[in-house]
Amino acid sequence: MEAFPGGCACGRTRYRMTDRPLFVHCCHCLRCQRETGSAFVLNALIEADRLEMTGEPPRPTAVPTDSGKPHRIFRCETCETALCGEYGGVEKLRFVRVGTLDSPHALKPDVHIYTRSKVPWLALPAGVAAFEAYYDSKKLWPAESLQRRAAIFG
Repeated sequence: MEAFPGGCACGRTRYRMTDRPLFVHCCHCLRCQRETGSAFVLNALIEADRLEMTGEPPRPTAVPTDSGKPHRIFRCETCETALCGEYGGVEKLRFVRVGTLDSPHALKPDVHIYTRSKVPWLALPAGVAAFEAYYDSKKLWPAESLQRRAAIFG
């Protein structure tokens, strides 16, 4: 089993992903652009029970969504670095911000999503799946990730 450690900018909140992520999204939606102050965000999807938090516990913050579904971002209480998110009220799944890993280059995107709002000066790499909106995970995720997903959702 592989471990991926990470943490916030001030070092008070630390975490460790105890397994490889299910899948890694590069999201180009306008909401992610606004929340991160960047052109996109990289999120590593992983089961909540495979994400171990240590140090100062992160504070969940509710943020607005276009869909109206619940969305919480977990931030360091001190420096407010966004460490991970929970989308649609699915408490068993976390979207870890890849940029907060100790080795952020260890994970590359498996898919680019919401490319309809991608900044025009960014060229997407050849050979990586890209979608104007979302996609069907049952068609794109590897078999092992689909098995892990089934264990979450039954």
